[in-house]
Amino acid sequence: MNKKNVLSVRNLNKIYKRKKNSINALNNLNLEVKEGEIFGLLGPNGAGKTTFINILGGTVVKTSGKVDVWDFDLDINPRQVRASVGIMPQEVNLDPFFSPRKSLEFQAGLYGVKKDDRITDDILKLVSLESHADSYARSLSGGMKRRLLMAKALVHQPPIIILDEPTAGVDVELRKNLWENVKSLNTQGVTIILTTHYLEEAEKMCDRIGILNRGELVALDTTENLLDRIQTKIVHFTIDKKSNITDNALESVKIILNNQNKLSVSYEKSKINIDMIVSMLKEQNIKIIDISTDDGDLEDVFLRLTKN
Repeated sequence: MNKKNVLSVRNLNKIYKRKKNSINALNNLNLEVKEGEIFGLLGPNGAGKTTFINILGGTVVKTSGKVDVWDFDLDINPRQVRASVGIMPQEVNLDPFFSPRKSLEFQAGLYGVKKDDRITDDILKLVSLESHADSYARSLSGGMKRRLLMAKALVHQPPIIILDEPTAGVDVELRKNLWENVKSLNTQGVTIILTTHYLEEAEKMCDRIGILNRGELVALDTTENLLDRIQTKIVHFTIDKKSNITDNALESVKIILNNQNKLSVSYEKSKINIDMIVSMLKEQNIKIIDISTDDGDLEDVFLRLTKN
């Protein structure tokens, strides 16, 4: 079944005009985000990710292009667009003298959520802050503050949550905890748009990924397809004696290490497969004790697409 587009962006441009020159922060950006997916938006600093998020959040005005969120046109229904999106910002911007409960109640008021419709306690529970609901924000740990930012993005129960670098500068344990929160939201049907510079994180979490570079979308595909773009594979053999295999003994094969017990080679997946290397070793009467492979990761794709 085809899932509905919850976000559709067509030819989106943002030009910042300066006295001497203009900067194209976004250049003819086209993308769609499907209902219920975790969509990763990646790119180096200055790629345009935050500009894009701020356009959706209403704090930056686009130069041209069309943006639809839940079938609401940003130009015609800006309030409905903002109501459909919850944004967890990078910066911790909390009133130090507000408790988590008071922060969420205040935020709900800003969004016009009636008192009877508020789900403050449910949200506090979701982000594991119920035991600190009435503590001052200034007394919360860094991790708790991050979770409170996520909670604030949820008060009006938006169908789309945007997480801008949610785990930047947080420890491994908290990162794990935040991702559990994100997975939990996603299983409840919330669509997640995520920016991150932890590529390993995007690889594990995202269904599809868009890569921005200098305001342009240089890739948009499923995570699996992006990883399939990496042609080079490395295989490590533990063997019982030294092989006499040489570079290009098979097309694209390169020797990385070759000694009495270890053989490591790289090859291009599109040209040969591992069975051909195994057969060659067997022809040399070499016993293979163990095999391990290194697939490329998202970092390889990212670097290739964003290098100058």
